[in-house]
Amino acid sequence: MLTVGVDLAAEAVRTAVAWLDWSEDGARVTRIEIQADDDVIVEAIMGADKAGVDCPIGWPDAFVDFVVAHRAGHVQVPGGVAGRDWRRNLALRVTDRVVHDLTGLTPLSVSADRIGHTAMRCAALLAELTRRGRPADRRGDGVVVEVYPAASLKRWGLPFRGYKRSANLAALGDLVDGLREAAPWLDLGPYERVCRASDDATDAVIAALTARAALLGLATVPAGEQTGPARTEGWIALPTTPLRELHG
Repeated sequence: MLTVGVDLAAEAVRTAVAWLDWSEDGARVTRIEIQADDDVIVEAIMGADKAGVDCPIGWPDAFVDFVVAHRAGHVQVPGGVAGRDWRRNLALRVTDRVVHDLTGLTPLSVSADRIGHTAMRCAALLAELTRRGRPADRRGDGVVVEVYPAASLKRWGLPFRGYKRSANLAALGDLVDGLREAAPWLDLGPYERVCRASDDATDAVIAALTARAALLGLATVPAGEQTGPARTEGWIALPTTPLRELHG
């Protein structure tokens, strides 16, 4: 089994891709690419059994309806709803609220934060995958599943804050140490040095691990009334078991 993790940014310079090869002996990182361009990402996902992408893969349905109404000049604010609550409904997807309820973390808003630039790139990548015969189901049923490394780390009891950027390399090293201890079957090999130097690379590995959880049915899936919005807005898969259970 091959899982891929993509820590996506709006441009290649902050984008990393990790490949994890799974066998009876464990999981081995066989490749990490930093500053990954679109061709590298598409190639990786095309060859994967499952790929975890750290980026919103859809916009809130209410926000899309709002933009369409605004273009036509027919925006209507619901009665009895405070401005902040109304805007929050436009800013957050169903899955964002579920993640907050389960972890206390709130993903960046794809319609109100700069992550929207990354989502535009992601939309183009998903379109290219569809053209090549590997369409993405935004609920996570296809080859691509949306992931959120910080939430995965928190669910696994690992450090999930304070390890980003070069000023926090010591904290990033502590995270890598914790990851190795929690998953002794994970072989970072020569790429351990890259993970200790690049939080993008480490997040890509976490994304690939979360993809494994999703593929094994060990991650959250939309249910009931969540299913409809997830089909268009996307769905963040959160691990439902300890990290150690991804192999064994």
